[in-house]
Amino acid sequence: MVIIDKSGVHRLEVRCCDCPNTMSLDIQMFRHGFFPASFNKPKTVFTFRVLNNFLLDNLECSTSDRYRELMRVTRQWRQLKTMKWHGFGHRSNALNTGDLALFCPTCPQPGINISLSGNETLDDWKYTWSFVMDGNFKAKHLHPIKPFDKVWLADGLGFMVGKDRYKAHLAEAADTLEKSSCNNHQAVNQANAAQHKLELTGIGGVVCAHHGCFVPHAMVNFQKGKRQAEHEVLHS
Repeated sequence: MVIIDKSGVHRLEVRCCDCPNTMSLDIQMFRHGFFPASFNKPKTVFTFRVLNNFLLDNLECSTSDRYRELMRVTRQWRQLKTMKWHGFGHRSNALNTGDLALFCPTCPQPGINISLSGNETLDDWKYTWSFVMDGNFKAKHLHPIKPFDKVWLADGLGFMVGKDRYKAHLAEAADTLEKSSCNNHQAVNQANAAQHKLELTGIGGVVCAHHGCFVPHAMVNFQKGKRQAEHEVLHS
């Protein structure tokens, strides 16, 4: 088996326990600090240490002879760590939209950073939230070569709106072209441009106006222009 650690790549013979009623192979690996590259007859494992230090390891080494496996495992590892940080187990099914994202730590949030007295309500001016909405039309993405291979690890659980909800909105939304009084308004032209080779034409979302923090479950990928995305952002 190939074991990849911060010290390098090691090829060692590994035998897991096969006694009756023993733990599954992947759980045995996890108990010893190894993350398998696959869960069906794994031949490559990464140590928890190399995954926690992935960014530094990648900066120093530049490449890896198990680069494809490393990319897949690091995405799984990031997802598990995010769930752990938010108090969920990897088998938890009780997650709701936006549960894996944190809102602005400074804006008033009852039960998180403020405690209301008996005479106060959220209608008080000092508890008012202010938001702004903006988009980036340079964050483009081509259509994937194998779309059926795409796996969503945190669909709608973070800052992005869930794909099914957004897809349903796009199917109903009317595509209204924005007109500009300028002869060649670049931002408007980019928003209205038909780019058939692109899966996504940009990204937009809602942020806290005072501190610039993104709002959980309030970001979308632009697919049919800015106008259609705005409605979903505002009602997400």
